[in-house]
Amino acid sequence: MNEDGATPALLVEHVSHSYGSRPALADVTLRVAPGRFTALLGLNGAGKTTLFSLITRLFDTKQGRISVEGHDIAREPGEALRRLGVVFQARTLDLDLTVMQNLLYHAALHGIGRGEARVRARDVLREVDLLERARDTARRLSGGQMRRVEIARALLHQPHLLVLDEPTVGLDVASKSVILAHVRRLVAERGVAVLWATHLLDEIAPTDDVVVLHRGRVVATGDAASLVTQSGTPDLRAAFSALTGPVPAEAVA
Repeated sequence: MNEDGATPALLVEHVSHSYGSRPALADVTLRVAPGRFTALLGLNGAGKTTLFSLITRLFDTKQGRISVEGHDIAREPGEALRRLGVVFQARTLDLDLTVMQNLLYHAALHGIGRGEARVRARDVLREVDLLERARDTARRLSGGQMRRVEIARALLHQPHLLVLDEPTVGLDVASKSVILAHVRRLVAERGVAVLWATHLLDEIAPTDDVVVLHRGRVVATGDAASLVTQSGTPDLRAAFSALTGPVPAEAVA
């Protein structure tokens, strides 16, 4: 439970993971509150993608526990994943299918009937301003448009939690802004909980919840403004540097 008694949208408890003898995560604990935007902030190699692979069941959780709205992903994977929408860092659309076909295939995996799936697909494409591209093959889209379709696809089964792994990597500034603004609207207007993994400090707002992951360990949690205050530094960049060491230039691009 959260301090207010609400069940967390996502709860990760004492999770560790290794690749052979190489540790990737060590005793990671974090929570995402319902209806909150939580940034998982860490430099490349911090363990963000490994954690996402465990949350989404690409890897089995062997040490620790992960639950989505109280449903343990190891013991109740169907119930947990039904509440979860995912956008991976790597592009996952089938480039030879149309935008609509990509969405309908995803809907079928979630047991949504074809008629209902078409209605939902049109609705989510309209939200990301891509309804007019529904009949185009995915390969005809720009990188930013592909990412918007992936977000639309992740919302088809109406999840309560959306997790996105470095969703703006490789995109131009305008596309990054559109995607971040859309996800923030989902939080503000629908109450969707979001875990947004990033290494870019400018994607974080002062009121966002932040989990700082460094070398596989959680080194700080709290809203962005309080992390700055607690560190006694002038801004988030300085606070992050105090926690993890010098910040690379690309993290503040």
